[in-house]
Amino acid sequence: MQPRKTLFAVLLGCLLGVSLAWGALWVSTRDRGPAELRGRDARLLSEVIDRIHAEYVDRTDDRKLLKDAIRGMVGELDPHSAFMDANEFEDLRIATEGNYSGIGVEVTAESGAIVVIAPIDGSPAARAGIRPGDTILAVDGGRLENARLAETIARIRGQAGTVVNLTIGRKAAPDPIEIAVERAVVAVHSVRHQMLEPGVGYLRISQFSDTTGPDVGSALRALRQQAGGELRGLVLDLRNNPGGVLDAAVEVSDAFLDSGLIVSAEGRSSESRFRMEAGSGDLARGAQVAVLVNEGSASAAEIVAGALRDNGRAKLLGRRTFGKGSVQTVMPIGDGQALKLTTSRYYTPSGASIHQRGLEPDIVLPEQETTALAGDGTLLERDAEVRAAVAWLKHGKAALAAVQAAPDRR
Repeated sequence: MQPRKTLFAVLLGCLLGVSLAWGALWVSTRDRGPAELRGRDARLLSEVIDRIHAEYVDRTDDRKLLKDAIRGMVGELDPHSAFMDANEFEDLRIATEGNYSGIGVEVTAESGAIVVIAPIDGSPAARAGIRPGDTILAVDGGRLENARLAETIARIRGQAGTVVNLTIGRKAAPDPIEIAVERAVVAVHSVRHQMLEPGVGYLRISQFSDTTGPDVGSALRALRQQAGGELRGLVLDLRNNPGGVLDAAVEVSDAFLDSGLIVSAEGRSSESRFRMEAGSGDLARGAQVAVLVNEGSASAAEIVAGALRDNGRAKLLGRRTFGKGSVQTVMPIGDGQALKLTTSRYYTPSGASIHQRGLEPDIVLPEQETTALAGDGTLLERDAEVRAAVAWLKHGKAALAAVQAAPDRR
């Protein structure tokens, strides 16, 4: 029996050794797989660049080819992710922190087209009549078929005082519209306010930048003072607000809330998963709030609108919002460049995702030709939607029909 036991132990050892060897080989192959795949892809990319460099009809720059390859890779992820060179990264920083030279319009890429989300209040684009939903077909005569978003923005921007000629497609217009816009220094400060009636204030946020939160706080304190200490009602105007800085949207929401969830987000990394809660201190001190929204209200504007409605703090009046429910993180990567990557999808306090759906208003208002940006007379006289919001604040739904039917006095 002893020789048999010895043979069995040897065979068992051999089988165990073979199993361990195969296991180690499988683990090694599994671990090397992604690296080998990246190596093959790197060689493929290098081969393509070499062929272009050697055979393409015009001389090419290898570094530019590589940057274009990165742009294509990131740009194919979704319309909001992008590779930014040093100039584009600086433009983004300026847009969120200070001023920039351009026409003042927020655009996005949709199915290969460049679509206007909204013009910034008081900007050259707003004065020229550019509207949310317009499609930019050409810049200075150059067509934008399958154009990259970053390149289009760079072509639209330029030195203050110069003119850019845009060809615009508009659903209501049978033919393309030619619009010449003179570039100017566009101020990022995005909050303005006024009293509409005794006790009823108006607060307009055109976009969300680093200054928006403090500016809203100052505006609410000023409105309370003008109202004699307390506001009875407030119209918060987020129409044609394309969004901006997430932290600013949270700060604005917190200004109206004493407690409650503002926004939550889900993503793959731990940093992209978060919940933002409101602290105590309602700067409007319980004043009833009517939030005006439309198809140009997007991203951070939708976060604010959703947070106030879901916490029972406001009603939404207007039309369905744009539906951008994703969060982008800007990641510096050296040489002054950066990646802007979609890292999260956010959810309103009720748990709803508005991505590609938007927020449906509580009270639908018909689209009006008059806006808060143009015309003579007071804001109430020239803006039917503001009048409707004030009527709802004072008398509820019963007053809306009569107000909407009243003619605009211009």
